[in-house]
Amino acid sequence: RKKCLLCNNLLMIVAASIMGCSKIAQSFEMILIGRFMCGISAGLCAPLHHQYVGEISPRKLRGFANSTSSFFWSLGKAVGQISGQRELLGSQSLWPMLMASCGLPALVQLVFLPFFPESPPYLLMRKGDQEGCKKAIRQLWGEGHHQAEIDDIMKEKSTMKNTKILSVLELMKEQAFRWQLYMIVILTATVQLCGINAV
Repeated sequence: RKKCLLCNNLLMIVAASIMGCSKIAQSFEMILIGRFMCGISAGLCAPLHHQYVGEISPRKLRGFANSTSSFFWSLGKAVGQISGQRELLGSQSLWPMLMASCGLPALVQLVFLPFFPESPPYLLMRKGDQEGCKKAIRQLWGEGHHQAEIDDIMKEKSTMKNTKILSVLELMKEQAFRWQLYMIVILTATVQLCGINAV
């Protein structure tokens, strides 16, 4: 999880650099390439953030921690719209800085994320590293008795053994998930029409 987030931050920084240099290079194609890369990075970031933050949070704070992504998405949009005003970065001379500003949060995360441990469930379920899992839990949640959380992860691991993990193509072909898939696609496609950007 952590490595994916770090790689994703690198992608966002590259995208921001390309867009920031577009005026100097006099290339609108650089803006298109940068925006495309920025979109891929944002698309990857949404589920990765939920997964990592949810897994490193104590159980009682998990719901709150997962709701932070929605808050920061909205805050980012608001800051972007405010920064884009002509009085700030929306002027003819400063718009490349506005385009490149999406790399700033990625840079902050790239600097500080290496100091965070890997997700405890990932360490235990995927890597089979019980000691690494205990160490990560102590680093994240402090010293104390965390055996109940480790037991929960072990139960989840034993449940996952009997569950077949589907590829994206297999998921799309699976009849049992057809209506759920339709619902997700429709909701995601129509979220732009609900006024959230205006809010």
